[in-house]
Amino acid sequence: MTDTLERITTEYIDAEDRLRISGETSAGSSMVIWITQRLLHRLVPVLLNWLEHEIPTLQAEVLQEWAQQAARSELTEQAPVSPETASCHWLAHSIDITLSEAAIILTFKSESNQQAALTLAATPLRQWLNIVHDAHVKAGWSMEVWPAWIGGNGAQTSPAPARLH
Repeated sequence: MTDTLERITTEYIDAEDRLRISGETSAGSSMVIWITQRLLHRLVPVLLNWLEHEIPTLQAEVLQEWAQQAARSELTEQAPVSPETASCHWLAHSIDITLSEAAIILTFKSESNQQAALTLAATPLRQWLNIVHDAHVKAGWSMEVWPAWIGGNGAQTSPAPARLH
């Protein structure tokens, strides 16, 4: 059975050198999914490609940067999903991606067949990508997968704490 994630908190955890996604499911339970840098570096280009098809113009990079900054400014602070109350913790070994015109569905899968699906329309996806980008900066990971428009002119500033819910 695939759990549906309704709210997530994404954080870089230095001791694990991984991203931790603490998620609240539609059933009200919570879980922690760990994502490696390697898996993220495979996922991010697919997500960026989907967003780039959203704005297919000559000035796409400028428009992408503007849309990315707008998404960041629309992100409102909410209480984080607590990893301490999670009923399960697992490492994502793969992510199935389902694309549509309106949204993208990420189905995180563990080696032991645990699954959790997260549906993101364009603006929430941009907000989550901002958070993941900031985590990459914090981690000191390679930024080669990120276009300049994600960080706003490629500026590498200290990431502000943010959570997507």
